[in-house]
Parts: sequence; C-alpha cells; structure tokens
Amino acid sequence: MNEEYNEVHYEDLQTEFDDEKKVAEGQKIIEERLWEKVERVGKKISFAKDLMALYRYLKDPNVQWYRKSIVVGALIYFIAPIDAIPDIAPLVGYLDDLGVIAATLKFLGSELIPYYDK
Repeated sequence: MNEEYNEVHYEDLQTEFDDEKKVAEGQKIIEERLWEKVERVGKKISFAKDLMALYRYLKDPNVQWYRKSIVVGALIYFIAPIDAIPDIAPLVGYLDDLGVIAATLKFLGSELIPYYDK
C-alpha cells in the first residue's frame, strides 16, 4: 500500500459507524480496498470465506444499517494498514484480524448462514 493512501484515509477508517451515512461511507471504503487485500493475503489466511459472507451481508439491501455497522467496523479493521499486530509479522500477523472477524461472526451468529451459500 502506498504511503499517500495511509496518510489520507487512515483517519477516515477510524470513524464510528453510528448512523446510516457513516455506514455507507464505510461500505464505500470497503468496496475500494477489500478485494486488494484479500487478493494479496487470501492464501495466507483461513477465514477468506468468512470475509466473503460478511461482504455479502453488507451488500444485502434488506439488512438494517445498524446491523451493517458491525460488519463495516470489522472489515475496515481487516483492511486498515495499521492494526494491533502488523500483518507483516510471520504467522501471527493476522491473529488480531481473525479475532475481530471471529467476534463479528459470533455476534451475528446464524444470521450469516445464508450468506455463505450465495
């Protein structure tokens, strides 16, 4: 990732997604950056299918914005260039990302099951 993106957009990634407009803005950031990161690290992580289910859930127009806000926060954490454990650390670099995704999956529970099959 280039430094210009990190400096300009990282503050945008730190916003709280507590209204419909902020969730839509977060969704736009995710659409711009998620696929690049999944393509780059998809073979290194075991939770790519979970990311896909979360993305499909996020795109569903029938899901309320406040439910989507949870997913936006988790996916933005995944794509953020700065996180608790740097992704460049061998083997453990994605543990914090996995923890955030796992917590989101646990929170949403069976609500996500249909999004694995699409």
